[in-house]
Amino acid sequence: MDRTGRGTGRGTGRGTGPGSDAATGRALAEELLEGCAAAVPPPGAGPDVWLAFAEEVRSRAHGGRRLPVPAPPALRLCHPRGWIREAALAEPDAPVELVAVLTTDWAAPVRDRARALMEDTLRARPEATLRAVTPLALRLGRRQRGDWILERFEDALRRQAAAAAPWWHLPGPAAAPGSATAPGSATAPAGTTARVLAELLDCPDRQARQFAVRLALTGPGRADALECARRAAAEPDPATAALWTDTALAAPGSEGDAVVDVLLGARIPAVRAAGVTALRRAGRAAEGALHLADSSGLVRACARWLVGQDGGDAHGHYRWLVCDPAGPSPYAVAGLAECGRGEDTELLRGLVAHPVGPVRAAALAGLRRREAVVEDSVLLALLDDPAASVAREASLALLPAVRRLDPSYLAERLNVRGPLHVRRAAFRLLRARGGIHELRAAVALIDDWHPRTRTTARTAVRACQWHPAQFDGEADTAELAALLKRSAKLFDDYGLGLRRGRLGLRT
Repeated sequence: MDRTGRGTGRGTGRGTGPGSDAATGRALAEELLEGCAAAVPPPGAGPDVWLAFAEEVRSRAHGGRRLPVPAPPALRLCHPRGWIREAALAEPDAPVELVAVLTTDWAAPVRDRARALMEDTLRARPEATLRAVTPLALRLGRRQRGDWILERFEDALRRQAAAAAPWWHLPGPAAAPGSATAPGSATAPAGTTARVLAELLDCPDRQARQFAVRLALTGPGRADALECARRAAAEPDPATAALWTDTALAAPGSEGDAVVDVLLGARIPAVRAAGVTALRRAGRAAEGALHLADSSGLVRACARWLVGQDGGDAHGHYRWLVCDPAGPSPYAVAGLAECGRGEDTELLRGLVAHPVGPVRAAALAGLRRREAVVEDSVLLALLDDPAASVAREASLALLPAVRRLDPSYLAERLNVRGPLHVRRAAFRLLRARGGIHELRAAVALIDDWHPRTRTTARTAVRACQWHPAQFDGEADTAELAALLKRSAKLFDDYGLGLRRGRLGLRT
């Protein structure tokens, strides 16, 4: 990862989350305010870096912090005083990203001057400006005065797309370093207008990538089904992948084996499901049985439909898969439960004792889906299962029966030295039980080493009203006072005093 907070691999990483980019922008702003004039987001920094940088500089300077003298251009462009921002726009080395931010400024003189400068920049260096600022322009378009920059960049990109070669001559999906180029993928000559759209199609920023896809698909020429399918399979964002998939299936030649095979190999379930559905149009409906045990429920549902359309028996095939001597797949067990046949209940009960953990978990989930009765003793024993997925499914199956369970049996499994998944399963049931049992469990886990468990426990303690009447005589004031003392660090002085007052204790 580089200093901008973005991943360096275009084919796999697609950048990090906006939280890390914003943190990078704030850190650079802090360095700039401390006098490091070079502390400016470098070329290629993500839009969230620039937005956080500008906001941090302005808020810190507005708070009365002393600014370095002489102030560098980036600092003056983010200065809280409008006349300083307006004057800084005359600097020849003003970063174009900060100019873009000022096109949405609340002060009309600053905003008008920034927009005029952006118009000149788009005319003088259209490709470089579109490449650098488009992701940021999409973020700015959400602001109150952001419609101007969004319209300008959309118009400019549409003109670029109309002047370029048809989009399917652009480079194929970006591949990881060292991997082979996909067959049939061309490379656009450097410096052509087509390259701007090509780079945006593989931009690490999800919103910019989706924006470019929409422009490309409305551009000149007919869509190439195979290239769309390749991009759908390589796309990590489900919404963007759906655009490529729909276009691939609507384009001429979409019934070809190569197109369908690429869709079937995609990582996103919705794309694989579209490939399974397309098997029928390709005359390959018999292959639907191969996808009945897919890891995605959506794909399994499409496969069952396809098998039924071809005159097959998906339920019979599932029973054959589950009874396979080599061992069933947990997804085959899930698919069998999704068929909803009553005669499968006993088969699923038998799989609860299967030696493979994921199969046991899938069997429990299937029984819960069918609302089949499982003895409480069996489910309680499975809370201690070594497989976390089994303990989770057992706790979910026990939720309707939580009132008849022994709270002490569950409380014994809250030991911090025990397995995390057992502790979380027991805590889930005690929280569902409510009352003093939930409070005892939550107080016991407020210092748990697992962050999510600790946060959930502390939230439950803070949400408690600490009224003795709410516990229906299950706890006396002395116990509640002891629990409040153990969790006192979670409250400020006022909150702690308020809760002590409710318990009748002297503050």
